[in-house]
Amino acid sequence: MSDSPVSGTASVSRRRFLHAVGAAGVAAAGGPVILHAANKSGSKRPVVGTGAHTFEVYHDWGELPAAIQYGNTHGVCEDAQGQIYIHHTVNATSERHDSMVVFDRQGRFVKSWGREFEGGAHGLHIRKEGSREFLYLCDTKRALVVKATPDGEVVWTLGYPKESPPYLLDADGKPATKYSPTNVAIASNGDVYVADGYGSSYITQYDQHGAFIRTFGGKGKDAGQLDCPHGLIVDERGKEPVLLVADRGNRRLQTFSLDGKHLAFYEGTNAPCHFHPYKGVMVVPDLFARVTLVDQANAPIVHLGDNGIDSWKELRKGPREAFPAGKFVCPHGAMFDH
Repeated sequence: MSDSPVSGTASVSRRRFLHAVGAAGVAAAGGPVILHAANKSGSKRPVVGTGAHTFEVYHDWGELPAAIQYGNTHGVCEDAQGQIYIHHTVNATSERHDSMVVFDRQGRFVKSWGREFEGGAHGLHIRKEGSREFLYLCDTKRALVVKATPDGEVVWTLGYPKESPPYLLDADGKPATKYSPTNVAIASNGDVYVADGYGSSYITQYDQHGAFIRTFGGKGKDAGQLDCPHGLIVDERGKEPVLLVADRGNRRLQTFSLDGKHLAFYEGTNAPCHFHPYKGVMVVPDLFARVTLVDQANAPIVHLGDNGIDSWKELRKGPREAFPAGKFVCPHGAMFDH
């Protein structure tokens, strides 16, 4: 099944774009984009949102080589040159097995790499450190977090967090707790926060060198507990930075202090997956077939491409041509580009 990035413009004059990807998602744009322009068939492209948050949807953005077929598209980010990175699981029919595909800002294919993450490619984060940029990748199949260069050269790898009390080894020295990291966030001091979304619903914090600091969360519904913390971000929109978590199984957002203490809950999302900020607005891809924009108080501004809470369950199994125009199926990642 083929998945794709999404984007659109909120304002033509500002040349602002939104990219979203997901397991069987719709997608895309590279700009500039003119609202209500006709596509190649002569018909108008779908428009979603309202007012200042109006976007035109470009399906299947990016010139993917014939030798690469998308699996589930889980992560998206942009580097300083405007290149867009898509992290996907690789389709079983794909001739090449690279899980990372890179496009220029016009959607032209640049390069691919990452065959070692096939089947498990998930979370994706980019960060500038000094004069260089680095990617942070999550592999749910191999239970790894990897720091790499934009060309795929591995800097370090974090595996099972055996230093953490909830993740002790058994008598045979093997992992005793289910662990499958879905996403990663980085604080300004370099601390790394790893969400065990598909494992045991904890968040583990490391320093910039990968040394263990603490683990918090764990499965439950109470304050400080989580159920599938699928995505997370160090949110710097307020006076003090906080850790904003997509508490997907509990259908809410939850904030923590950077030392792991519960702060607040926020409602208004069905199954939040991840985050990306732009001038006080946070984009939240929602597994249950929509993308939501929230304000600085994490209150929903608008739901984009809402396709109905249960539609994705069957649609994602079907052919790409059956996906409704201007609608999402089950988006996992989203970002505003330059």
